[in-house]
Amino acid sequence: MWRATVLTIFPEMFPGPLGVSLAGKALVSGLWALDAMDIRAHATDKHRAVDDTPAGGGPGMVMKADVLARAIDAVPADGRPRFLMSPRGTPLTQGRVADLAKGEGAVIVCGRFEGVDERLIEARGLEEVSIGDYVLSGGEIAAMALIDACVRLIPGVMGKEESGLDESFAGALLEYPQYTRPAMFEDRPIPGVLTGGDHAKVRAWRRAEAERLTRERRPDLWAAYQNRPKAPK
Repeated sequence: MWRATVLTIFPEMFPGPLGVSLAGKALVSGLWALDAMDIRAHATDKHRAVDDTPAGGGPGMVMKADVLARAIDAVPADGRPRFLMSPRGTPLTQGRVADLAKGEGAVIVCGRFEGVDERLIEARGLEEVSIGDYVLSGGEIAAMALIDACVRLIPGVMGKEESGLDESFAGALLEYPQYTRPAMFEDRPIPGVLTGGDHAKVRAWRRAEAERLTRERRPDLWAAYQNRPKAPK
C-alpha cells in the first residue's frame, strides 16, 4: 500500500483536501494511507518549542534540528524517500510523480518559519522538493500537492486508467483544449473536427493544439520537446 507520512506542526490540516474526491475515496477504500505526525510531540521543554532564533542573527525563527530529528527517527526506516518541501528544492515534475506513485510512498517534512536547520537536512538525508517558484506559509499545502499528484496515479484511484496517460506533461506537452456539450456556448461552437467522427483527424488536431499551447505558454517545455531523442525509423 502506498503510504504518506507527513511531519508537521499542524497535523489537524490533514487529510484536508486529500479526504475528498478521488483521493478521499481511495483513502477510505484502503488504496493508500496517510499518517500526520505532530512535530511538537517530540519537543522536550514545557512550551513544546520547535524553533529558535537564527544563528548569525536575522528575522524570524528556524526549526530546530534536534526536535525534527526525533520526529523523523520515530518514523520506521522502511526505504521510503524523505522529502522536505522547500522553495529552494528541485522542481517536482510529472515524471518524478509517476515514479513515486510506483513506489511505497513518501515521508514528507513540512517546514515553517524561516526554514529548517541545515544540519538536520544533511543528517537525515532529506531531499528538498519545490512545487513552484513562490513561497508559502509552510510546507503543508505543498505536501498535499505532492501527495495528490501521486495518489491519483495509483491503480484503481481514477475511474479510467487511461485518464492519467493523456494529460499535461504526460507526453512532454501541455494538454490540448477540452470541450463538451452544449454544442454552442455564447456563440462559441465546439471545433468541428471534434464532432466529425474522424478519429485520425481528432488525434492530429489534439497533437497540434498541444504543441501550440506548449510553444506559446511554456517555452522551456517546448525546447525540451524539440530536443527529445527521436524514435528510430
